[in-house]
Amino acid sequence: MKAAPLPLDIARQVQDARRGSQAAFAWLYRTFAPLVHAIHLGMTARARAEELTQETFVIAFGKLEQLREPARFGPWIAMIARRNRPAAAIDERELADADEPAWTGTGPDAMAQASQALRAIRELPEAYRETLILRLVEGLSGPEIASLTGLTPQSVRVNLHRGMHQLRDALGIARQQETNDG
Repeated sequence: MKAAPLPLDIARQVQDARRGSQAAFAWLYRTFAPLVHAIHLGMTARARAEELTQETFVIAFGKLEQLREPARFGPWIAMIARRNRPAAAIDERELADADEPAWTGTGPDAMAQASQALRAIRELPEAYRETLILRLVEGLSGPEIASLTGLTPQSVRVNLHRGMHQLRDALGIARQQETNDG
């Protein structure tokens, strides 16, 4: 697990990017791309989410001077990502066709389960959807999610806990366990 970026580091990179540092732009992209990608993946197919991630960073870098609190780059770019939505909030046909092999190296059963889980996650409230995708798809830890989103670690824990509970319910996992136990 990598260390979550510190607010001072984020602010320094934003300031350097404002001065035109390509290394700072690259650092901001590497650090916050999982957050932006998770937001978009929660509303559209993987290929479109990748395009929207790129578009979001182009928009954000073009408006970087407007960011009042450089240490709050994460919540700021997340807001831009949420506003940079696909034409339709969630295009059901696009999502139905989105069963592309996103998880290479896994078997068909695992891919089907992953696709089913992602569809269920997309139906959850935004706060749970984003934190679950950051955790389960992007592989970020709770502290990393808190650092990137600007949420408190406690809020991230609550969102992950409640989101997992709702996801288990949506997938029928809790009911299966109760049936198997009874």
